[in-house]
Amino acid sequence: MSKQSRYIVITGVSRGLGRAMAEEFIAAGHQVAGCARNFEAIEQLQEQFGDGAYRTGPFSDKDATRTDHRHSFAAVDVTDETQVQAWHNMLRKLANTGEASLAAPDLLVNNAGSIERPNPLWQVPTAEIDRVIDVNIKGTINTIRHFLPAMAARQSGIIVNFSSGWGRSASPGVAPYCATKWAIEGMTRALAQELPSGMAAVPLNPGIIHTDMLDICFGKSAAQFPSVQAWVRKAVPFLLQISPRDNGQPLSVPI
Repeated sequence: MSKQSRYIVITGVSRGLGRAMAEEFIAAGHQVAGCARNFEAIEQLQEQFGDGAYRTGPFSDKDATRTDHRHSFAAVDVTDETQVQAWHNMLRKLANTGEASLAAPDLLVNNAGSIERPNPLWQVPTAEIDRVIDVNIKGTINTIRHFLPAMAARQSGIIVNFSSGWGRSASPGVAPYCATKWAIEGMTRALAQELPSGMAAVPLNPGIIHTDMLDICFGKSAAQFPSVQAWVRKAVPFLLQISPRDNGQPLSVPI
């Protein structure tokens, strides 16, 4: 793919890897639309990148407003399909007003994720299991179902579904999270076989990075792993290099 400016959609931009990617893509000159459940974080992104973000929470296409800024951020719960649909519909409406690039992203990054507190499987509270499954699996599927059709009609675009090292191996204490990331691996490889030529879907292992989620799992030892800032400097160029030749391939960020 060329190095020209691209339209990139990212879920889970309120903090951690998602926020770092949004900021790095913008700094590199790309157009970003992002979402997260945290309305305060969305407001911060609006202030940081101009007055053109979409103001809403929870998201509905009836209460979104827009100015002329090219980046957009919305409070969206990806586990709620109606919110994802409303978000996408609003972006499509903008495409119909002349911003054709908003019809379909060049790169869709399903980054939003959740993890349970470490416990043996039989001791994990039901609410935590439900949240991890809903965010990691259903949230990814909801976003794909509403953004992919326009990409497929254009027969171009890359879908990156964040997996994990625990989507290709397993450890005690994180069984529900492992289950969801193994599911992402299988779902993405199946999706790759359904896409038209010119597109790609890949499961991506971001590597072990010092994030809030890693703190939950590793405690104080999480600090020994690469920072988000160090990771994003390698991850963003890597993501931009993914092409249709990579369709269905399990990839890992080289850190």
